[in-house]
Amino acid sequence: MENYPLLWRRSVKAPTGRPAKKAAGRPPRLTVDVVVAAAIRIADAEGLEAASMARVATDLGVATMTLYTYVPSRADLVALMVDDALLARRLTAGDESWRERVTQFAARTREMFLAHPWLTEVSLVRPPLGPGTMAEREFLIATMSLAGVPTAAINRAALSVTAYVYAFAREAGEDARLSRASGQSTESWWHERGDFWENWFDVEAHPAMTALWNAGGFEEGQTAFDYGLALLLDGIERSVE
Repeated sequence: MENYPLLWRRSVKAPTGRPAKKAAGRPPRLTVDVVVAAAIRIADAEGLEAASMARVATDLGVATMTLYTYVPSRADLVALMVDDALLARRLTAGDESWRERVTQFAARTREMFLAHPWLTEVSLVRPPLGPGTMAEREFLIATMSLAGVPTAAINRAALSVTAYVYAFAREAGEDARLSRASGQSTESWWHERGDFWENWFDVEAHPAMTALWNAGGFEEGQTAFDYGLALLLDGIERSVE
């Protein structure tokens, strides 16, 4: 179960609608924000597993048990880390067209995974129900509404865009995570396997791939992501015409 008071700790008012009360007495040495920021910093550099409660406590110069007074469990800590990363994209709606908004969402989501490769180790099928998750849903639903998508189809359209963008963004994050862990880029990894095409690839068993190679179809041009996103948005646009 989500720890809603922690996830929504920056809310101006408590769930009752009354202003949240500040605790009396000596100000705490740390804050939840400081703890979460330290955990994200460690995970960014060394992976999610490294951001244990003990490691974060050591990084902040406090006893591990002290950390539990700010964040009750590791599961709570990871949820807070994820939601803060989602919220940091700062998805804002201005005067842009709906397609420009989707492009913003795609770019910032990819940047998020590149900055925080550990997100690929977390399932977002059941995301933390915090400000970051809600901001994303609000942004995309409003964007599909702006596109003129009928009410009954708005959520489906928003989820389609989300699934497509996240698939490519997670791939970029996984690439970054593997490159950091192994010290080898994906380009170098493929280069090491260059002899596969000469010695093991059977052109007769793979005629479609061979024909495409001979036609120059594997040469870089428009990225697969841009190509697919354009088709998806074109489809959404046609559905409301």
